[in-house]
Amino acid sequence: MVLVFGGTTEGRKAVEVLEEGGSPYFYSTKTGEQDITLHHGQRIDGAMDAEAMQVFCREHDIRLMVDAAHPFASQLHQTIASVAETLEIPVVRYERIYPPRDPAITWIDDYSQVPTDIHSLLATTGVQSISRLKHLEDKGVKILYRILPRESSIRLAHEQGATDEQLCFYTGSETLDTEADAILLKESGLSGGFADKVAAAQKSGMRIVAIKRPPMPETFHIVNGPHGLRRTVEHLLPEFFPLHSGLTTGTCATAAAIAETLRLLKGETPDEVPVILPNGETISVPVGYAKGHAYCIKEAGDDPDVTNGIEVRVKAYPLPLPKGGESIAIEGGEGVGTFTLPGFDYPPGSPAINKAPREMIRQNLKELYEQSILPSLGEGLGVGLSVPNGAEIARRTFNPRLGIEGGISIIGVSGIVKPFSEEAFIDSIRKCMKVAKASGSERVVINSGGKSERFVKALYPHLPQQAFVEYGNYIGETLKIANELGFKYVTLGVMLGKAVKLAEGQLDTHSRRSTMNLSFINAMLAETGISIDTSTITLARELWAKIPADKVKAFADTVVNHCRHHCSPLLPHTSLTILLIDDDGNIY
Repeated sequence: MVLVFGGTTEGRKAVEVLEEGGSPYFYSTKTGEQDITLHHGQRIDGAMDAEAMQVFCREHDIRLMVDAAHPFASQLHQTIASVAETLEIPVVRYERIYPPRDPAITWIDDYSQVPTDIHSLLATTGVQSISRLKHLEDKGVKILYRILPRESSIRLAHEQGATDEQLCFYTGSETLDTEADAILLKESGLSGGFADKVAAAQKSGMRIVAIKRPPMPETFHIVNGPHGLRRTVEHLLPEFFPLHSGLTTGTCATAAAIAETLRLLKGETPDEVPVILPNGETISVPVGYAKGHAYCIKEAGDDPDVTNGIEVRVKAYPLPLPKGGESIAIEGGEGVGTFTLPGFDYPPGSPAINKAPREMIRQNLKELYEQSILPSLGEGLGVGLSVPNGAEIARRTFNPRLGIEGGISIIGVSGIVKPFSEEAFIDSIRKCMKVAKASGSERVVINSGGKSERFVKALYPHLPQQAFVEYGNYIGETLKIANELGFKYVTLGVMLGKAVKLAEGQLDTHSRRSTMNLSFINAMLAETGISIDTSTITLARELWAKIPADKVKAFADTVVNHCRHHCSPLLPHTSLTILLIDDDGNIY
């Protein structure tokens, strides 16, 4: 069982991650005032001291704690660390993302260090800090306390000696309507609005004083985003998530690029490197080194990915710095495919490295490059990617169909692959559909796989290969994409197993989402005037043998009409053709 300490934005994000596991957990807050929905979690409210926490953990067999509480809740962090050490329970700290410390800000360690040469101060450090700032009033500093407009906060402010004239209220905006000379902030990270408060204070010409966030216990496993949290929970408590996540080829390429650049510029060869993902969080990724390159082994987790286990290699080298060009040049080598058709982020002839991985690599290498000797020498940084056996592996991917030749593509939008990710599969469909559109074809022919495609291709011999796209089970999503891209004609090829589900309105035909409804099939048979025994049927295709030959066409028309009823609304401006295919390749 997992115990989460929340009450924050990070607590809410932790819940989103843990809900994906479908396993029970506990979510603890001090006040119970956070509005949050739990499906698999159980909420507990109220502060716990060390003794109460130990009792709770023992009674509920807590095997992992997630500290997603406010960064300044120092006592709670220490209590969690103490209990975790006693009970030998690992702790994951869901930390915030913090911008670099601006030297123009006055940084202090605690309230006793607030400068006294301030005439008036706006304190945004929370109602609990009022008593810790009263000493400044004795030294002539006029203080305004910005607090939440809650009865409990106002009452607590009064109890600590604040007057109504000293109170101003946070309204959800970071604009500062005050004549205070200075502002006191906590280093609360991006999710705490720190950067926005600093920007507002700078705009108002205020002096900025910031209290540094307290250090976390060294025993905590630190993450600062949802992907890192999930991967750490998967490592520390493997059974919590039934399926485990993996890394995209883009993340692997980025990790190898960081490792090789560190070796080139600093002579360092760490076993793991920090990789900043597109959402801003940082994860650690294992890397290795060989003569002339660094590498990262692709781990797909439980996602059925043919690229699982491949080695993504990177060689880094100085390059002449082009005028007006990129200081970090990303190049493809052996085993990395080449775009041969339009419709991608880059023109034909470019290495098949998508925009998101390129941006990841540049973002992660930018500081290393800028702090090196290369810019002063007028040199840029070359990053060459290669994948051993990439050309062979690519034959088992969508690449040949997409017009990517000679190897795999380096892809990944989020940097993380969720197991059996619908998002990843639909993203692949979208790429295929864009290529189909870029081929110039007014018609796209969507089908469930190789068998159905083989049959419908014979009807459209004039269409380019790229006009044929597999939808897998995601018929509805594929039709929506066709509508978004503005295809004039869509042909949907479908075999009976998926067709009877689609006819009932099940636009996602995966077996875990939809099942064959025998009652609905019997209703369609009755509608067609067919009376047969279906009690022994386990697969829809068995109907072909049971329906009288002179009734097959009429039944097929009934199924197609029902399918059209659910599909046509998704294509309001497109001509839709639906082809029902039997096992012998007959099309109705």
